[in-house]
Amino acid sequence: MSGSAWRVLKLKHFRVQLIGGIVLHQGRIAEMKTGEGKTLVATLAAYLNALEGKGVHVVTVNDYLANRDREWMGKIYEFLGLTVGCVIHGITSEERNAAYQADITYGTNNEFGFDYLRDNMVLYKEQLTQRELNFAIIDEVDSILIDEARTPLIISGQGAKSTELYQKADRFVTSLRREEDFTTDEKDKTVALTEEGVSKCEKHFGIDNFSDPENMETTITFCKP
Repeated sequence: MSGSAWRVLKLKHFRVQLIGGIVLHQGRIAEMKTGEGKTLVATLAAYLNALEGKGVHVVTVNDYLANRDREWMGKIYEFLGLTVGCVIHGITSEERNAAYQADITYGTNNEFGFDYLRDNMVLYKEQLTQRELNFAIIDEVDSILIDEARTPLIISGQGAKSTELYQKADRFVTSLRREEDFTTDEKDKTVALTEEGVSKCEKHFGIDNFSDPENMETTITFCKP
């Protein structure tokens, strides 16, 4: 690794940097003075853990540093046959997906965090952006894990519809007829629409397929007690 850094960037890993790389690989915090080359230190642990093919995240505090380090240190990884990606604000969905499939992915804590939250909201595995989490190196760890951790990451979606939907669901439920439109299971305490009931539901709410994930809000509203 040191030889590759010298060939590509004319940079050498000094003894203090090698020690720092070992500490990072062990999952510990390496505190280094300004000018001791933390950016180069990170390449040691990042490369070693990327060899498994499970992915490594290098977390930085802003888009500029993420993109800079990807372009700068990325030359070393690519020289060694690895792929490098960068997750920053404003990239397309295709670029974001490709970045997460790379061996080493640079990005900000906010981008990684929001992508993780969005992945927990999808319905199908194919819609996931990130792959299984493996190993991460955090730059400016005090800032990211202490200072910025005080601000929660919140995903705000479209505002809830008015009570009109619930009123519409109430009118639909009261119009149903037992056995013809729905059946009940006293033992499991469940209610299920018959084919006739599903057809009535689709007509009443103006939807094409009651089971379609896009109509989940209608399904949940209808199922609420």
